Amino acid sequence: MCWKTLLLLLLCYDAQATVSHRWSRAVLFPAAHRPKRSSSMPLNPVLQSSLEEVELLYEFLLGELEISPDLEISIKDEELASLRKASDFRAICNAVIPKRVPDIRRLSATLSSHPGVLKKEDFERTALTLAYAAYRTALSQGHQKDIWAQSLRSLFQALRRDLMRSSGSRVSP
Repeated sequence: MCWKTLLLLLLCYDAQATVSHRWSRAVLFPAAHRPKRSSSMPLNPVLQSSLEEVELLYEFLLGELEISPDLEISIKDEELASLRKASDFRAICNAVIPKRVPDIRRLSATLSSHPGVLKKEDFERTALTLAYAAYRTALSQGHQKDIWAQSLRSLFQALRRDLMRSSGSRVSP
């Protein structure tokens, strides 16, 4: 009887380890792994795979961005907007990163308890969320500005903590 229990526990442990490993990738940005059927967004889009693409992302962020009332982000510069990577940028900004304060707070809380170093795509998406929060902080007034500023601060701390971990430095609060 004892061996049956041991076998059942071993089977449950193996199943739990397999399931948690398979689904752990979608914890931070679940929308990246389940695009809508009506969208042409690629599965798990990533912007930065070379230095040139990092520079292009920097140009996208420095160029004038427009955020519509329904929170759709677009690039105003027609030349930049026509690039192939601009469609990935729009897909990530409009379908993957969180844009509401509760969602950003949830992301920050998850990041604060995230073990180890972020994957490249999670770091990139968190940095884009940080840029979005900075933009919304600049546009807000009064109490809303304070709320956005707190979200901005918590995202900054999460990215700083990740950078410190990846460089091997000691993380301090």
